[in-house]
Amino acid sequence: MKKFRKVLDGLTTSSPVNPSGSPSCGSAAGTPSAAPTPRELEIQETLMSEHFHICKTVRHGFPCQPTALAFDPVQKILAIGSRSGGVRLLGRPGVDCHCQHESGAAVLQLQFLINEGALVTACADDTLHLWNLRQRRPAILHSLKFNRERITFCHLPFQSKWLYVGTERGNTHIVNIESFILSGYVIMWNKAIELSTKTHPGPVVHLSDSPKDEGKLLIGFESGTIVMWELRAKRADFRIYYDEAIHSVSWHHDGRQFMCSHSDGSLSMWNLRNTAKPFQVTFPHGKTQRDGRKESCKPILKVEYKTSRNSSEAFIIFSGGLSYDKAGRRPTLTIMHGKTITVLEMDYPIVDFMVLCDTPYLNEVQEPYAVAVLLEKDFVVIDLTQSNFPIFENPYPMDIHESPVTCTAYFADCPPDIIPILYSIGVKHKKTGYSHKEWPVSGGTWTVGSQTYPEIIITGHADGSIKFWDATAITLQMLYKLKTSKVFEKPKSGEVGRSAELVEDDPYAIQMVSWCPQSRIFCVVGISAHVILYRFSKHDANTTITSLEVRLQCEMEDVISPSDTENTPYLSDTCGHSPQPQPPSPRSNTPDSVRDNISCLKVKDRMIRMPPGYQAELVVQLLWIDGEPPQQITSLDLNSAYGLLAFGNCNGLAVVDYLQKTVLLCMSTLDLYGSADPFQRLTRSPRKNRQSTSGLTELSDNQVSLDLERSKSPTSAPYTPSLHNDPRGTGEPVSNLRSCHYSPVFYLLDNDHVNGHCTNPTSQPCPTGRARVPGGPEGPRLARRGPGRPPFRKAQSAACIEVSLPVSSLTEESRENSFSHSRSSSVSSIDRETKEAITTLHFAESYGHKSDTLPTPCLWVGTSLGLVLIIPMSIPTDEEERQEESITVAPTATVLMLKGSVLRFCFLDCGGTLILNPYELWRDQHAPEDPDRPRKRKLVNFSPSSSQEASGDGHLAVVCSERQAKVFLMPSQACLYVHNITESSFVLRADVVSVCNSVCLACFCANGHIMTLSLPSLRPLLDVSYLPLTDMRIARTFCFTNGGQALYLCSPTEIQRITYSQEMCDNLQEMLGELFIPIETPEAQNRGFLKGFFGGNAQTFDREELFGEAAAGKASRSLAQHIPGQGGMEGMKAAAGGVVGELARARIALDERGQRLGELEEKTALMMTSAETFSKHAHELMLKCKDKKWYQF
Repeated sequence: MKKFRKVLDGLTTSSPVNPSGSPSCGSAAGTPSAAPTPRELEIQETLMSEHFHICKTVRHGFPCQPTALAFDPVQKILAIGSRSGGVRLLGRPGVDCHCQHESGAAVLQLQFLINEGALVTACADDTLHLWNLRQRRPAILHSLKFNRERITFCHLPFQSKWLYVGTERGNTHIVNIESFILSGYVIMWNKAIELSTKTHPGPVVHLSDSPKDEGKLLIGFESGTIVMWELRAKRADFRIYYDEAIHSVSWHHDGRQFMCSHSDGSLSMWNLRNTAKPFQVTFPHGKTQRDGRKESCKPILKVEYKTSRNSSEAFIIFSGGLSYDKAGRRPTLTIMHGKTITVLEMDYPIVDFMVLCDTPYLNEVQEPYAVAVLLEKDFVVIDLTQSNFPIFENPYPMDIHESPVTCTAYFADCPPDIIPILYSIGVKHKKTGYSHKEWPVSGGTWTVGSQTYPEIIITGHADGSIKFWDATAITLQMLYKLKTSKVFEKPKSGEVGRSAELVEDDPYAIQMVSWCPQSRIFCVVGISAHVILYRFSKHDANTTITSLEVRLQCEMEDVISPSDTENTPYLSDTCGHSPQPQPPSPRSNTPDSVRDNISCLKVKDRMIRMPPGYQAELVVQLLWIDGEPPQQITSLDLNSAYGLLAFGNCNGLAVVDYLQKTVLLCMSTLDLYGSADPFQRLTRSPRKNRQSTSGLTELSDNQVSLDLERSKSPTSAPYTPSLHNDPRGTGEPVSNLRSCHYSPVFYLLDNDHVNGHCTNPTSQPCPTGRARVPGGPEGPRLARRGPGRPPFRKAQSAACIEVSLPVSSLTEESRENSFSHSRSSSVSSIDRETKEAITTLHFAESYGHKSDTLPTPCLWVGTSLGLVLIIPMSIPTDEEERQEESITVAPTATVLMLKGSVLRFCFLDCGGTLILNPYELWRDQHAPEDPDRPRKRKLVNFSPSSSQEASGDGHLAVVCSERQAKVFLMPSQACLYVHNITESSFVLRADVVSVCNSVCLACFCANGHIMTLSLPSLRPLLDVSYLPLTDMRIARTFCFTNGGQALYLCSPTEIQRITYSQEMCDNLQEMLGELFIPIETPEAQNRGFLKGFFGGNAQTFDREELFGEAAAGKASRSLAQHIPGQGGMEGMKAAAGGVVGELARARIALDERGQRLGELEEKTALMMTSAETFSKHAHELMLKCKDKKWYQF
């Protein structure tokens, strides 16, 4: 039971603020303040530490940097290995599992134990791993680390427990899969080749047993040498020496011939009856030149030779082999079937491919039906059963990275009707031409869990597109795609003053989104300093898009005396006003002139047809002012009940009424404070040579911006164009320069690469500015952007931005640890701040003044200096009045303070329940008119009566910043609780979420810690070091949501979902899919007596008899080291349940018995070795003393 005190209205007990940001009413972190009060409120906090636990749930998207591919033809499970050591296992939709090697070494090769529920991975650190797939969370059973040789190729014959391992030295070792111990049987490279050969054959690039005789192993060396090794006789059956290097080998199913692909783009066919030379050599893409020689071709990296019953001609499928003279050709996959040659161009380079066949037996007709092609950034499956070779429609979300992801948003427990509606609209725009057959990778089982609720993930991309994803029940399926670029005119060649010159690559990149699921109003912030508001409609419409242009800029001076501003007041009226935007001044047509009153993009000003879905209604753009580009937007919020939209940047704040299409407020951050500025900063008056736009508050340019800026956050990065590019720049010390803040952007300015640190997404330096030379009254302007220089460069994804300080201004320690710098909170340093960014905004029913008795619509504003402002608004409740009367917006003197940039607001009632924001119910504005049911706005939680009932006794305001969290009692503004979240790091993301029928504050810090705090007492519930922040991709995409879930972009192509709820961790097993299901292995075909007698049936032999310890002995202990798996038996015991429970338990018992027998065998071997040593010493002693007389001892 937590008790905190409430202050009566009219009692002046609000917490005073000091420059350090700690309230006088607050004591130690997380303890209640001693605010006097005559009565108490009791709030039952139900959340405890036991309710929280961190674990990963599922990973979506295409595996980043893939390296290997494997397929189980019986279980129909696909595996993809990656360079970071990850393995993705895919089956039917819903069966998607990610495994990770702890070493992080790249996966070189994958081998399924077909229909056994196991997988062998060979990694770049020369380690073999055996994965158990019979559990929903695969685990490593055994590992084998090679110490003296490097692994290059592995081969596991079907239904064999002996794995062939080729090495870089040319040797072939044999590993027992059950025990993961090396056999004493080794094929040395010098035994495989002829003694007369003077050169090393190179690494082993291919291993395969003959389909005709399992006792013969075909070994391919990189140099072109091929050896057929007779395993029983331990000798070479035949040797082939070819001039060209070998990349791959593929057998014909009858075992009489095989095909090789070579580095010169040729394919060679070999017959076992005559191995002196190939009986056929072809250059599929090489033409014969006039001199009779073949033109040089690229290597054929892999070839597959497959036969079919329905055709006498075999399928020959290979990658590469194009001629070198065809520059610019895309990577290709070639399918040769008889005399028909089909060349399929791919969008990305081919990493690996695999032909999918009906049978797992290599000595049978293969019957290929598909080709799985793994590309660098995509995965496609081609249908071989149709002559035009169409591709299958991929059920997995492999196209998240179609355009680089720049922002994410996660919404849990959405309205249940939103997902079907989005899907019905999006399905109309899907691509066509796919194969009509079912997706061939159909292994495993998956069922929707009992505890599911609608979830939606929104991703913004660099090309301006928005994707809505259905994330219900740990799956991911794209619902709807929105292209924001269609709002703007395409730039014409030679057009001056538009995006062709002002904005270069990716001018439409998405920076942040705001979505109201109830009203279905969607708002987007773009990189070109624009805001687009969309409404959802199920009907198409012909309409025009309203465009508003806003001038938002401010100026300051270093030292401004009151007398300097007496005659030049900045604002004549700080009260609310509702100005009408005026058309911009005539645009300049000369590129050398100073740009003013122009936007970066041009909105379509004609009537356009909009298809069903999200339709643009309003575009707000910030303008260039006196040659300076608009600063990036750092914060955004909208409220559908109020009909208002607010956004801010490092210059100030703008509030837009999107119902009346007017700008209500456009004001610099300093003017919002008025006389209540805690740092007593004064603004500079507007320039006398510029006329203020009628009805709009014009914010003048900043006179004292920087060359080299420092950011408030420990990870911020300064941008220094003058020191690198401007010859007028001076090497001024960092201590003499000032800082300013701008938005969490996803691009680089002026240069695609700038030396330095990762930037902090919540407080970054302004990209353009001017420096003041010490000692001068005004000082020359430095680093001024030239008229012809574009303000933005290429928009980057949230995965690849890293900006840093110049080396000269940093110590070695600061370069290595960009997250360890301390933030100065002294008055003098804050006094030198030139700009204060708006970092967060929130519309809510609250109290603008201490004397208020009823809550009113308010806008809470948080800044990069840790200051909080409350702006009350007067909004008519009647619908007709709302459409006609203006809204009064009146900034007040209410200021609260915290340490660090403000990140999040939320509000609780006096019972500790989260107060939901008022919203408007969705209505289709383009639906046919119904005279019986006129369309009216239906508002929820927005009326004086409901507000008085819910919050008549006041409410609690929870404010979280980069450093601390505070709980204020409104309207008295008394600080009840304060908790210092971190001292050594800073918070990157903070959200108030519902977990277990209660609410808490969830935080993600730059040091990788995930924390949760109870509300309202701010009691720590969870603090786990989960993910060290290695790049800004994670910082910019991490977000929490209700139900104890979160996500982040773990790679440029993948989304990782996690949970911090113990309840969801407990239910995760039943939510995941089963990778393995018991299936009978198909029987081998009966070839008949005559065919077996004359054609030579496939011969079998006992590999155990040949490779076992009894026959081959033990391998050298120094050659490889066996490492038991950590998740072996425990993982299998956890998986022993359900339909295969009895089978799993029996298998566990056998494995445990095998382990005990193995341990007993090892102890017996040690005893035998000890006995042999004792016997040897005794025999030597006997020989030494044999001829000695008794007196010689």
